[in-house]
Amino acid sequence: MKFNFLIWFCFFMSIVTFSQIKHGLRDEQGRHIIPRGFVVVTNEGNFTTDDYMRMVRMGANYQVIRLELGKLSTFSGATIDKNYLLKLDTLVNLAKNNGMKTVFKMTVYGVDHFEWEIFWLNKNREYTTYIEAWKIIWNRYKNEDFVLGYDVVNEPRKLAMNISYNELTSKYLVPLYQKIIDASQLINPDKKIMVQSIFMNKGEGVDNNQYAEITVPINRKNVVFAPHIYQNNMDLVKPVMNRFDKESDMLNAPIFIGEWGFPTFAKTDTLISGKIGQLKYSELYMRTAEVFDNMGVGSIKAWFSGNPKMQNFMPEGPSTWAIFSDKNAIGTVERKYITDIIARPYPQAIAGDILNFKFDFAKRSLEVNLKSDNSKGSSSIFVGANRHYPDGFSVLIDDDFVMYHNPLKNAALEVYKCPKEVKPSDFIWDGQTQKIIVKKWPKDKAELHLKIVPGIRNYN
Repeated sequence: MKFNFLIWFCFFMSIVTFSQIKHGLRDEQGRHIIPRGFVVVTNEGNFTTDDYMRMVRMGANYQVIRLELGKLSTFSGATIDKNYLLKLDTLVNLAKNNGMKTVFKMTVYGVDHFEWEIFWLNKNREYTTYIEAWKIIWNRYKNEDFVLGYDVVNEPRKLAMNISYNELTSKYLVPLYQKIIDASQLINPDKKIMVQSIFMNKGEGVDNNQYAEITVPINRKNVVFAPHIYQNNMDLVKPVMNRFDKESDMLNAPIFIGEWGFPTFAKTDTLISGKIGQLKYSELYMRTAEVFDNMGVGSIKAWFSGNPKMQNFMPEGPSTWAIFSDKNAIGTVERKYITDIIARPYPQAIAGDILNFKFDFAKRSLEVNLKSDNSKGSSSIFVGANRHYPDGFSVLIDDDFVMYHNPLKNAALEVYKCPKEVKPSDFIWDGQTQKIIVKKWPKDKAELHLKIVPGIRNYN
């Protein structure tokens, strides 16, 4: 009996270790994609291609542009701003030219006295007005392959409505999603539609999770579940993500974290330790990142911006989601105690299937288990050598392939050990984007173990 138990235990562990993660996305080539990037706000600052290259060098392959309903609709106080549309075109093209895709997210900013309680009742055809605003975006980008899709209702609220969260979700939110999705798919049926749950009233959250559970299916195709997580208790990150995972199964939709990262305070930039010190934030972000990576979910950090002003709604004082600390609208001075965690190495696009991956912050090592499929094209692994491997790094695949990058030589990847049938030229180090490009895996339709570790191990 002990022998049989041991066999079954080992078999079970092999399934746990090497079964394919269910999240992430697939691109047009069928590659397994892990989306990462930033929320880009449109009300301040003029971005340049250099700013987008900075995003790329921080590991971004996606951006989420935060739309303002007040510049796209006929709601009270709103207008359809043609200059705003041109700005959106610029942001999409800047991302595209740097290899990044775009998701649009609709907020209700800019509308006079927008009230969710009135909106849900739809007595004045509010839904139609809202969908008409979306149609401007859908028609404009329906043929743009670098626009992935649309996060259609950002942080919907209950506020003073005398209704339960479950009833609001089933009676109003899900039918609205169905109406929006049906309208969208008449125009661009292949675009993804991101959905969120109700943002609960202050003080009504469960385990610091401010988002009500979606308990009924939407029953539409191309849906992606895009919850937000602003958890400041690292012990609750995993339970919250487990609940999201359950909702994902019910919705039949992969998870794409639309926003994450507890805001930092003005004090945090000067405090090293303590409840809101930099060491605590680094640990919180690391533990959150580990949960994300273990599940294989995409994640978008709010915001890629500077810090011209802070919000003041928490007892600890003024706070911000901006990842740069200088007063410019866009910003260049990183809050490195969080940006180094955001910009961690990961498998960005894999020709084949990502079985699992992990970046060990203490060891600075990335391990990826994958199943290769060279018919799907090239693969890319974000390394971030400029911040994580200033002493160089080594690339190992299974036991018989080792290459390394020596930053002092400013050269391509060099070979230490390579099977005769493998071409080292299939592995390209792109220092500009901080990625390894793999044109062809050494073995096709095979399970491979990829590892990136610091240093060059005295190969010379």
